[in-house]
Amino acid sequence: MERCRGEVDEGFGGVAEAFVRNFADFPELGAAVTVFVGGRKVVELWGGVADGRTGRPWERETPVPVFSCAKGLVGVCVQLLVQEGFLDLDVPIARYWPEFARHGKEEITCRMILGHRAGIPVLDQKLTFEEIAAWTPVVRAVEEQRPLWEPGASYEYHGHVFGFVLGEVIRRLTGLTPGAYFRRAVGDPLGLRAWIGLPEAEMAGRARLAEAAGRPAMPGPEHLLTRIVTMNGALVFPGTDAPYGWNDPALLGAELPGAGAVASATGLAGLYAAAVTGLDGHARLLAPESVTDVVREVSSGAGWLGFDAGARWGAGFLLDSPFRAMLGARSFGSDGAGGQFAFGDDAFGVGFAYVANRMIGHGDARANRLVAAVRECLGG
Repeated sequence: MERCRGEVDEGFGGVAEAFVRNFADFPELGAAVTVFVGGRKVVELWGGVADGRTGRPWERETPVPVFSCAKGLVGVCVQLLVQEGFLDLDVPIARYWPEFARHGKEEITCRMILGHRAGIPVLDQKLTFEEIAAWTPVVRAVEEQRPLWEPGASYEYHGHVFGFVLGEVIRRLTGLTPGAYFRRAVGDPLGLRAWIGLPEAEMAGRARLAEAAGRPAMPGPEHLLTRIVTMNGALVFPGTDAPYGWNDPALLGAELPGAGAVASATGLAGLYAAAVTGLDGHARLLAPESVTDVVREVSSGAGWLGFDAGARWGAGFLLDSPFRAMLGARSFGSDGAGGQFAFGDDAFGVGFAYVANRMIGHGDARANRLVAAVRECLGG
């Protein structure tokens, strides 16, 4: 690999060692890891290649598609609206979005969406990419959707629907789409390099995704998981070099708040650091009681399809588990299909993010190794 670059504070050399080992032990292309402790950056490392076609190197500020790490951006926005008194997670969504209350969705709450329990993991209506990018056609399709199971009775990953439902609630409350609200409330004030809808000016400098050989294939197009990930085939997953795949500027520039974030490692880690400790002189974004609510388990175990991946979900975030080991009971985070992972923990005062452009497989060991190194450096 190209020489690892960046800075590491004394006592965190184990993270740098793990980062370098990842390039030796896995088919890494380019990657970055950033760790904040107590609002101070203690690790910021990057290395390798941002674009495998040209050899363009990864830089300090290189952003990369991070898939469902988008849910962390949306989750923080939702909690901010709760703290400000505009949103109650446990009342029907229809209070804020009356047209949502159709076809058995009358009692669905934001907490059910956050915990993937609402019964609407995918839409029946097949929309084109242009309709999805236009936002309103998705909202209308959500309004017409019937739950696949009694809301609250089971759970299954809500993929893109998670972002569109919560995003429309955000829009109804603020007048801004979720990507715009995130930038106004969080991203711009803190200078975070994280977006839902990548600006045109950032397209040329982004890292391009590449698949690893032997990466598990998706099930057939009619399988529920494939329908969830591709919105019934309108998106191509991962489709790294296909129209409407995850290197396509048209897709990256659209607002896909469930799975369409693009961010640098420092941008993502900074979000979680800002949430749990504050950043750059700003007060922490999430009050202790908000974190307590976030880390209360909502869903775990076998889902509606009968499969238990080992994940535990709180209010919109993954919680500490063998599936996604973090630091403890106050940890909450989000991961991405390319192996990216970010989390925060206010007991340890940590904001962490690892991002990469080589897609090995969902939940692969690269981020887990780095988190284990952080834990050891903290004396855990």
